[in-house]
Amino acid sequence: MSKPAIPQGTRDYSPEVVRKRRYILDTLKGIFELYGFQPLETPAMENLTTLTGKYGEEGDRLIFKILNNGLHEIKKEADKAKLSAEWEKVLSKAYSSPLVTERALRYDLTIPFARYVVMHQNELAFPFRRYQMQPVWRADRPQKGRYREFWQCDADVVGSTSLINEAELLCIYSQAFTHLGLPVAIKINSRKLLQGLSEICGYPEKMMDITIAMDKLDKIGWSGVATELQNRGIDEAGTSLLQQAIDITGTNDEKLAAYYALMADSPSGKAGVEEIRNSLEYYASLWDGAGNTISVDVDISLARGLNYYTGVIVEVVCTNPQVKMGSIGGGGRYDDLTGLFGLKGLSGVGISFGVDRIYDIMDELRLFPQQVSVSAKVIILNFGGENELYALDVLKQCRAAGVAAEIYPDAAKFDKQMKYANKREVAYVLLPGDEERQTNSVSIKNFITGEQKKMTIADAIDLLNG
Repeated sequence: MSKPAIPQGTRDYSPEVVRKRRYILDTLKGIFELYGFQPLETPAMENLTTLTGKYGEEGDRLIFKILNNGLHEIKKEADKAKLSAEWEKVLSKAYSSPLVTERALRYDLTIPFARYVVMHQNELAFPFRRYQMQPVWRADRPQKGRYREFWQCDADVVGSTSLINEAELLCIYSQAFTHLGLPVAIKINSRKLLQGLSEICGYPEKMMDITIAMDKLDKIGWSGVATELQNRGIDEAGTSLLQQAIDITGTNDEKLAAYYALMADSPSGKAGVEEIRNSLEYYASLWDGAGNTISVDVDISLARGLNYYTGVIVEVVCTNPQVKMGSIGGGGRYDDLTGLFGLKGLSGVGISFGVDRIYDIMDELRLFPQQVSVSAKVIILNFGGENELYALDVLKQCRAAGVAAEIYPDAAKFDKQMKYANKREVAYVLLPGDEERQTNSVSIKNFITGEQKKMTIADAIDLLNG
């Protein structure tokens, strides 16, 4: 018998981990609702035709395809054609055929959202603001911070071109990470500005090549980017111009002014500068930055890899030096995403939170509140006999007052029950023994301070609710 195991790139979640993850999800849900976003859920499976061709060649290779039932029918046909010896070859050739696979696990939440909007366009009030928190699947190589099954939390607005939407999404990022206590920086750029870069260096048709190379700046440095640019056909003059743009520093206003001057001959580039500037002005009007340490920085090297972004793009990274992790959030403007499904001219903008990476960082930095991982606030010990019935009555009163409580179900030895309570990391233990039962009271022990007091049940409940 083989040992039980789970698929590579997936994880079990213990009760403690589930509670910590729920803390993140509940925080995000509360903020989404505060900003007027509505919840949405879509199926784990989508038709393969819905997903393919939407993420570029690399993304398409990472889509988990689902084999159809009845593959034996294909083998039967192969047997009839006397191809049994070449069955594997036949199956390999047929793998892209609807006979073998016509469905896939969702790769992200954005494309299913676009599909939903198109299917339900006559029922929705536009602009439509939705948030969605569900798992997605990618056939990626598992490593730290990268899983094959992971959760995304998205917020999108479709049906409006106003840059107020970009600013509100920046506010959501700032509010969420401030609440979670996670030190981050938000990077902002525009695909129009990147298009302008490709135009001024003389290669407007090579925008994707240029952005793919520039997106690796943090990993391989400028020398590595310059080599890749040359390998992609960008000459020395064009590479020099790109380096000039990369080397621009200063405040956001100073950088934007310099980019605008650099883009003198590029309408696309100047439009990109203006939309970044306007988004940041709206953000400054909306976000109360009192005590806020989260920065929003213009970064011309930021080049989100997905093909559908057309305007402002954003990315969130953790700024703690001991954390070695990629982006933990990102998104941007997509002017015609629903056009992929036949609904033209419906602009949208959205952001995503990488919940699994956020969890890993918060756990590493010990940022979760202590009470998050604990279910019951108090455990009531069980001394058996009449005291057991008394303990059940105390338990009933605690729960009726809204106190999360549990009773040790067996009249076991005192040390065993106390060790259990300690392992569960509860804050308090109630001891309803003979004396307490006779005086209609309880003894309450604080596991944090070690202090123990005797008091009425009502006073104990007030303490627990305090």
